[in-house]
Amino acid sequence: MCGIVGAIAARNVVPVLVEGLKRLEYRGYDSAGVAVLAGNEIRRVRRVGRVAEMESATLAEGLDGQLGIGHTRWATHGGVTEPNAHPHISHGQIAVVHNGIIENHEAQRERLKELGYRFESQTDTEVIAHLVHHYYQASANLFEAVRSTVRELTGAYAIGVIALDRPDELICARMGCPLLVGLGDGENFIASDVSAILSATRRVIFLEEGDLGYITRDGVKLIDKDDQPVERAVHVSDVSLASLELGPYSHFMQKEIHEQPKALSDTIEAVLDAGFTAALFGPNAAALLPTLEGVKILACGTSYYAGLTAKYWIESIAGVPCDVEIASEYRYRDAWANPKHLVVTISQSGETLDTMEALKYAKSLGHTAALSICNVRESAIPRASELVFYTRAGAEIGVASTKAFTTQLVALFALAVTLGKVRGRVSDEQQAQYLDELRHLPGSVQHALNLEPQIKAWADKFAAKNDALFLGRGLHYPIALEGALKLKEISYIHAEAYPAGELKHGPLALVDSNMPVVVIAPNDSLLEKVKSNMQKCARVAVNCSCSPTSTATSANRKAYT
Repeated sequence: MCGIVGAIAARNVVPVLVEGLKRLEYRGYDSAGVAVLAGNEIRRVRRVGRVAEMESATLAEGLDGQLGIGHTRWATHGGVTEPNAHPHISHGQIAVVHNGIIENHEAQRERLKELGYRFESQTDTEVIAHLVHHYYQASANLFEAVRSTVRELTGAYAIGVIALDRPDELICARMGCPLLVGLGDGENFIASDVSAILSATRRVIFLEEGDLGYITRDGVKLIDKDDQPVERAVHVSDVSLASLELGPYSHFMQKEIHEQPKALSDTIEAVLDAGFTAALFGPNAAALLPTLEGVKILACGTSYYAGLTAKYWIESIAGVPCDVEIASEYRYRDAWANPKHLVVTISQSGETLDTMEALKYAKSLGHTAALSICNVRESAIPRASELVFYTRAGAEIGVASTKAFTTQLVALFALAVTLGKVRGRVSDEQQAQYLDELRHLPGSVQHALNLEPQIKAWADKFAAKNDALFLGRGLHYPIALEGALKLKEISYIHAEAYPAGELKHGPLALVDSNMPVVVIAPNDSLLEKVKSNMQKCARVAVNCSCSPTSTATSANRKAYT
């Protein structure tokens, strides 16, 4: 959730750093800070709370410098306090910002204490600052000091480092967390997300696992994980600044929700143009897809729920077995592999660490065929996959996924129908029907979004509650899971989701007059079963809410509400 931005230029970079952190606010954070090289000292401003508060402090203190780093933090190690906020400084000489988690920070902390270092925070990041200082004292070479430091770290990191007596150097490193370099004219940048530097440049280099970067105003030098000099491709970002603005919406979450029809239209366009053909998934797909015996989906969070939904489609339409696993669990268990199963990874960013590591693990077990469903071109997971389907959700500025989820479902449905077609289970008539249904999907979503006034009224009832229960059957059970996740992420209200048929096996005991219940109840073959589950809720509570997709009669709806 944290964000990084850094800059080296012949101008004051503080406005660039502050603007970049504002662009990263969507990630969620609890504190923010910047550090710049100013004359004979590293000056730092940190504040708990919003970037705007930190910006006011930088203006009040007249912060000015041509080399600097900035960070928005979401607390992991240590509480939400100013001493725990980034950047962290060692002996007034080294400043560091860091995304990720250092798993061996406690051992390194004890080692550094024995070397005489004193810690001012509870963070794992301060370990990095002191380690860099330790090695810098020995080598007087900042790049080598960072290289020696990262060799000592276990875990995930994206880091930016500056030193007091190195005014012309910005060092960065990446392992497991996204980091890119932005190329300007006589100035260069680092960021965890391209949105942070779009106002300064569109030319970016995406760092790969283990890359270490030496950045000056005039150039960038990289070495890879094997300490070999390497050149990475330069990409021109197509993300527009307008897409990052709030526009007419009250907040970015609302913007994300209302951008779904366009995101769906853009994603569906590729399917409508090509039909359900292997070409949708890359040049190698035509030879690969007919040979498959099954599908294994690996994903986390919302993407995992998209995969659970797709399992129903893949098995019913394509007639092949489909297994869906949480990537963070799969990568740590003794798994059985069938090389003739297609491994499908789903990730909005293409940089999700657990999903990337799960893909590597699957390949080590013998899986040779991998498909990435992703929204960000040239990100790590698509580069590691033989097949790719890029969704067209655009820049996602709300941290809780919305349009990424719905466009992932389009991609997965296209996969299911394509597999069914190459296996002879989908006729031309069925394909035409599916395409027609996809064509009308954005309009149907817009129709649901038009219910926003009514939904706001329902939200007033939910806001005072502490818990909620979501129910669904069949492929709508994963949708219920996603609904519960969204309520937790956005409102911090505790929510759980269950298959509606499992209501009697425990969850019903929790339902009372203070427990809102949301039921996903579309007009399908399971509607009568779902109505029976709703009636069970109605018998024990009066706070059971029927979703707007329900086709229950108005009389029944009154009884369940």
